[in-house]
Amino acid sequence: MSRNPPDLRPDLAAARTPELRRDGQPAIGMVSLGCPKALVDSERILTRLRAEGYAISPDYAGADAVIVNTCGFLDSAKAESLAAIGEALAENGRVIVTGCLGAEKDYITGAHPKVLAVTGPHQYEQVLDAVHAAVPPQPDPKIDLLPPAGVKLTPRHYAYLKISEGCNHKCRFCIIPEMRGRLASRPAAAVLREAEKLVDSGVKELLVISQDTSAYGTDWKNRPEKAPIIPLARDLGALGAWVRLHYVYPYPFVTDLIPLMAEGLVLPYLDVPFQHAHPDTLRRMARPAAAERTLDRIAQWRAICPEITLRSTFIVGYPGESEAEFQTLLDWLDEAQLDRVGCFQYENVAGAASNALPDHVPDEVKQERWERFMAKAQAISEAKLAARVGQRMEVIVDAVDSEGATCRTRADAPEIDGNLFIDEGFEGLKPGDMVTVEVDEAGEYDLWGRLA
Repeated sequence: MSRNPPDLRPDLAAARTPELRRDGQPAIGMVSLGCPKALVDSERILTRLRAEGYAISPDYAGADAVIVNTCGFLDSAKAESLAAIGEALAENGRVIVTGCLGAEKDYITGAHPKVLAVTGPHQYEQVLDAVHAAVPPQPDPKIDLLPPAGVKLTPRHYAYLKISEGCNHKCRFCIIPEMRGRLASRPAAAVLREAEKLVDSGVKELLVISQDTSAYGTDWKNRPEKAPIIPLARDLGALGAWVRLHYVYPYPFVTDLIPLMAEGLVLPYLDVPFQHAHPDTLRRMARPAAAERTLDRIAQWRAICPEITLRSTFIVGYPGESEAEFQTLLDWLDEAQLDRVGCFQYENVAGAASNALPDHVPDEVKQERWERFMAKAQAISEAKLAARVGQRMEVIVDAVDSEGATCRTRADAPEIDGNLFIDEGFEGLKPGDMVTVEVDEAGEYDLWGRLA
């Protein structure tokens, strides 16, 4: 298990808890793989264990057992999960498996028959039962104290806030609904209570996540609002921390979020999974085939909030993608001028409907298209960042070492976007500080600046 920091990678997270351990106190280690949603699951499991009197071990040697929270979204992620389980077995020997890949118990036990137990995603009670069986709790209520915000796997100044589970979409390349079920939104009062505790504990940035953030609350019967994400975002913004919205599906009512960004209640940042631009490709994906309206919507968002930063992810090499369809995607990207872009080469996923589609794209073509796409996205990013030189902006400090301070602007989410570096006059800074800088240099994805 690796600590968090220095790498600040959610998929290498270890709990940020005091390492003091009383005599006889059982300790559990955690390896958390995959997306921030899985990281939140890991935090919840560790919080429950800590409340029951377990210590959290930052390494294999100090753990009486290790929980591996797996990812099973892609075949490459499954391979990584199996490797992590194997490492934990080799280093510790007592391993409990949970998470998305846990839904395929036979797949795991076939590769690693010595694991103690296997549970599926967000099956918290089953994980606790497995821990109790392997390492019985020995709580001491006079000594074992739990921070009000629970156990966190991120730096103290930002936290992921999961507002729902599951997804109602039926995208052919995705098996998340099969793994995590249909949309199930948390009550708004519970979300706000958790957010308030986080802010009270010193968190300065809330990263709102789910499988489909804009669909939050649409699964409620007799809901008072058509789009409950709007009042929730407004209430979160009133807490005084940065609020960053991830995984926002581009429903028409998302436009109602943009005035909150223009007002400063929510960060002017929208993470929207567009996936592709050609209508035929989108139809084969079972995604809405309305790229033209998407461009109109982007223009509308920018008209309401000119400072908005748009991030998205795309898939190239989807089955049946022709050169003409790919070129449409490149042309669309030219017109959309998105600020932050990620791209994946299509992979088959066991159980996904897209596996059975005809005309799969050869790997070498996928790679070539990915390189062309990323070259265009990089050029757009470089031009947009160059326009920031000379501007003053507020940044949040993520890390400080002997060479400088690593920061993020309002336009940058941790781990997935760029950074702003301060390499002079940074000695008095510490993680979590929010300072004003003047940008004096720009690269392809990062900025450099000095304290203003």
